[in-house]
Amino acid sequence: MKLYLKGHNELYAVEQLQLQLFPDEPTDTVTEPFSGEEGAVSALSQGKTWITATAKVTWHGRTARAIRRIPLSQGGDVRLRRRILQQAYFLAATEVLGITPPWGALSGVRPTKLSTWHMQEGGTERSADRMLRDVYFVTPERRRLAIDCSRHTIEAASLLEKKDLSLYIGIPFCPTRCAYCSFVSQSVEKFGKFLEPYLDALIREIAYTGKLLRQSGYRIRSLYMGGGTPTTLSARQMERLLAAVNEHFDLSGCLEFTVEGGRPDTLDLEKLQVIHAGGADRMSINPQTMSDEVLRRIGRSHDVKQIYEAYEAAQKAGFKVINMDLIAGLPGDTEAGFLSSVRKVIELEPGNITVHTLALKKAAALYSQRHDLPAGEAVARMLDETERLLREAGYEPYYLYRQKYMSGSFENVGWCKPGTMSVYNIYMMEELHTILSLGGGGMNKVNTGHNQLERYHNPKIPQDYIARIDTILEQKDAIFEILDTL
Repeated sequence: MKLYLKGHNELYAVEQLQLQLFPDEPTDTVTEPFSGEEGAVSALSQGKTWITATAKVTWHGRTARAIRRIPLSQGGDVRLRRRILQQAYFLAATEVLGITPPWGALSGVRPTKLSTWHMQEGGTERSADRMLRDVYFVTPERRRLAIDCSRHTIEAASLLEKKDLSLYIGIPFCPTRCAYCSFVSQSVEKFGKFLEPYLDALIREIAYTGKLLRQSGYRIRSLYMGGGTPTTLSARQMERLLAAVNEHFDLSGCLEFTVEGGRPDTLDLEKLQVIHAGGADRMSINPQTMSDEVLRRIGRSHDVKQIYEAYEAAQKAGFKVINMDLIAGLPGDTEAGFLSSVRKVIELEPGNITVHTLALKKAAALYSQRHDLPAGEAVARMLDETERLLREAGYEPYYLYRQKYMSGSFENVGWCKPGTMSVYNIYMMEELHTILSLGGGGMNKVNTGHNQLERYHNPKIPQDYIARIDTILEQKDAIFEILDTL
């Protein structure tokens, strides 16, 4: 689908909307006007009184136009110019489509940032609702989700002091690779020989980072071990890793320490007891579905019975807050089947339930094998009924984010029982403070203030991480040089 810009160069702002609204139409950005073909024209012009954005969208034989404007006196505000361009494009595109997407004209990953900023700057929940409705055309259901999450974000932000940060420790290994997964994660069957040298390098990074933290005076506020599947490590390997964490990091000010168990087939009572004894107080067990048939289709090597066994073992090991993940839109799943999974998880009464919407990423096997996927309308009904069931069971939405290529252009939402929100998820997703990442695939996000971030990547592939560990430690020096100036 062609896209022509006239009078401006705000390609990203308009292109992201086109990709979202027309996901099956590859965008072809052109530099010359065109006519008689499917595509869009986004224009910006300046008069004596107004700055005007216009959009013309032609699709499947239908054409629509829309206009938005701001006073010339506001023309110096780049955000306002960008906003009217997006609004004009959105209004024209939705007219030819005949639908209103759930998140309206918002195309970003973190839609709750808008409502959070509004409320932190003195706005009310009611005025935040009006802003999301009138400026971004967000539906009532998604406005409610955003504002509920913003309420928890503001609560989590109140727990922070200036020299607080959070840690992420990455273990990029899994027993096998799930069909929907796009993360860089190595199968232990093929790459298990790298686990021990990987641990050696990771413990070096832990020790080095611990020294820098002590020298800088920063406090660890939350710690999250993810992957991959961290519990791919044996009980002995996990014990060694956690011993290093406790030796080199002061966790006395840490609000929570989560280990992502993820795959139930990597969990047993011994390993869970080791993790709990090592200081972790939260465990994540991620079934994704409570259907044996759907588990088989996504390449999981465990069954539903093992999910129940892992959950019971985690409780027995002493974990008071357990998270469980589900994915709406998996191959072979149905509306009734997904809601059955939701009800079964609710019956277990975990502290947190995260409901994802399937995102088809190019790095995932499922991207090229899209068989038996539920339609977007069915996924919408799944999510709407899931929200009703979770709210009825006493869960509250506390963080959310969106991804590209997500079924129905919906979202992932973390739900929690009162008092059990995961502050790490909020700090990481809302970018409230610095996140230091250790291990393969981690991204260090250094918050330099005023919503500005400096990003530093660790190598994604374990072999590269092992080979480049000295460079990674030098990168930590550079990060702390910045932190020490803040």
